[in-house]
Amino acid sequence: MTTTTTTAITHIANLVTNDPSLGDGTPLGLIQDAAVVIEGDRVVWTGESSKAPATDNAFDADGRAVIPGFVDSHSHLVFAGDRTAEFNARMSGRPYSAGGIRTTVAATRAASDEELSANVARYLAEALRQGTTTFETKSGYGLTVEDEARALRVAARHTDEVTFLGAHIVSPDYADDPAGYVGLVTGPMLDACAPYARWIDVFCERGAFDEDQARTVLTAGLARGLHPRVHANQLGHGPGVRLAVELDAASADHCTHLDDADLDALGQGRTVATLLPGAEFSTRAAWPDARRIIGAGATVALSTDCNPGSSFTSSMPFCIALAVRDMGMTPDEAVWSATAGGAAALRRTDVGRITPGARADLVILDAPSHVHLAYRPGVPLVSAVWRGGKRAV
Repeated sequence: MTTTTTTAITHIANLVTNDPSLGDGTPLGLIQDAAVVIEGDRVVWTGESSKAPATDNAFDADGRAVIPGFVDSHSHLVFAGDRTAEFNARMSGRPYSAGGIRTTVAATRAASDEELSANVARYLAEALRQGTTTFETKSGYGLTVEDEARALRVAARHTDEVTFLGAHIVSPDYADDPAGYVGLVTGPMLDACAPYARWIDVFCERGAFDEDQARTVLTAGLARGLHPRVHANQLGHGPGVRLAVELDAASADHCTHLDDADLDALGQGRTVATLLPGAEFSTRAAWPDARRIIGAGATVALSTDCNPGSSFTSSMPFCIALAVRDMGMTPDEAVWSATAGGAAALRRTDVGRITPGARADLVILDAPSHVHLAYRPGVPLVSAVWRGGKRAV
């Protein structure tokens, strides 16, 4: 027989559970002077530190705050190279356009599987040190049947949350035949990629794919058992958000340019509005109005959009600070959206919260409150990380 050890993390000044039935009854479910008990890879108890049951091991949080591990529900980590020159030029006055993706496509196609996997591992280790314990990542920098399939194989070595994004832009190989490329994405490419992915995504935007093309891509994916996500309304207003809600997509990502009909759709559907402040920061674009979105009754997630072109950050704390400063979110809302909101965008209930039955993913901050993530921007506050019940940082 094998026995599972138990560990108590005690003397937590401020525990974010994301369970409103606990603690102060807010969406964060805050418990003061708290403890968490872990058994195996699961949380089995939360409550006041003085009432914690006996365990095999103990860790004294010494008056620091504990939050759930961040859930980064939107990233593009399977790539090679970077776009330093493009960023430098853009910061000198050149506007961003989706065309820069082609630069990364060329570098990614030229890289080996081992190089791509090492890059993913490096960025994930970087994210883990900053408290990210669950992440999604996409293909989209191959744009051939072979390169998209290998990107997903690489991604699947590192996460279960894998997204097929063959419809990132029209491949340069099909520049004069976008309809032919949509046929490739929904035919041979989907056949090759579906076994490695959980999700299908499309960049529904002027300069990428229009509404009819995006619907064709997403419905083809649905027929193969892949659930939709949509890059929507980033560069301008368009049909992406309403298409996402129509198809019950798990998330509509970016959501920068919304009208009242978009807000009504998000408020009435299950689709999560995922906001990606790193992209606005890195492109000097307009900020999404999180207050309007939350006011419409939509669920909001925060994510990094980590990619080499428009948001080369793996830091969820940085995105929280931006969301509070520039998108109108409160610190409580931003922390919830970076944890439970990200879990909702992945339709997960086992992560993004610290309650009995949840996976034991949690972050100890070198601060007495989660508010310090926005209050002290740029400061490395993550002092320890547990992932799946094991200390990882």
